[in-house]
Amino acid sequence: MSGPAADDLPILDAHQHFWDLALGRHPWLRAEPPGPFRYGDPRPLRRSYLPADYLADARGHRLVGSVHVEAEWDPADPIGETRWVHELAARTGWPSAMVAQAWLDRDDVEEVLARQAAFPLVRGIRHKPRAAAAPDRVVPGAPGSMSDPRWRAGYARLARHGLAFDLQAPWWHLAEAAALARDFPETPIVLDHAGLPADRSPDALRGWERAMATLAAEPNVTVKISGLGQPGRPWTVEGNRDVVRRTIALFGADRAMFASNFPVDGLVASFATIYAGFAAIVADLPRADRRRLFHDTAARVYRVRRPPG
Repeated sequence: MSGPAADDLPILDAHQHFWDLALGRHPWLRAEPPGPFRYGDPRPLRRSYLPADYLADARGHRLVGSVHVEAEWDPADPIGETRWVHELAARTGWPSAMVAQAWLDRDDVEEVLARQAAFPLVRGIRHKPRAAAAPDRVVPGAPGSMSDPRWRAGYARLARHGLAFDLQAPWWHLAEAAALARDFPETPIVLDHAGLPADRSPDALRGWERAMATLAAEPNVTVKISGLGQPGRPWTVEGNRDVVRRTIALFGADRAMFASNFPVDGLVASFATIYAGFAAIVADLPRADRRRLFHDTAARVYRVRRPPG
């Protein structure tokens, strides 16, 4: 393949999404005008994205599995997406595992967590906590945030159901995430999209690196290196090398994993561009570390033991 993950390493894509617009279950993909979106205009994503589309995007790569992460299905019916993903997997063999939706500060959180945990492909939950728009606007204890007592009470229920937590939050909330990791050590945290380092100015990157170091000190945290696109800019090795290498230096290859974030990151690059970029950035690392980044860490964290179908 052209520009593959080096040495034909297997790829377990730790973060991707499926949706079927014919179901009418994704409000954010139907909203007009579109809501705020970190890559700009989300309207190019208004098409069904199913395993055949994903495998076409990944053609030529040694893709052996994937993890579907909840795609903001109608929050009134969080179990609906999980049921649909399992039907999809039964028909196609994809995905290999999933991160389901639950709202940790809702009254029905215990029921939803119990039902989600009963599905065989579910490994964890994602609920994007409320986030401030900038580092200087963080309000401790804000409703819906990681330091909100009601939100934390829901989070405390994850361990009893054997569920991990996928965290998507900007880097200025990672001190809160580190406190969460310390207070609930039995619950694994997977940080999505490397803490969202959208601003690549020197000052912002210094703040991001300090925050990532704080979170990396907690042993129950791993990180996905994904979602690194910037609106209006092409995805390049030069533009992302420092973020990738700093993340690996902080967490180690055994606590870091590459992921496509497709189809969302298809707005900024092709699957081949992203994975060839990852391969180029880590080409000098030992093969064992590269295998961890492309496959083994994700396989361990999401308990994927064999390829799909």
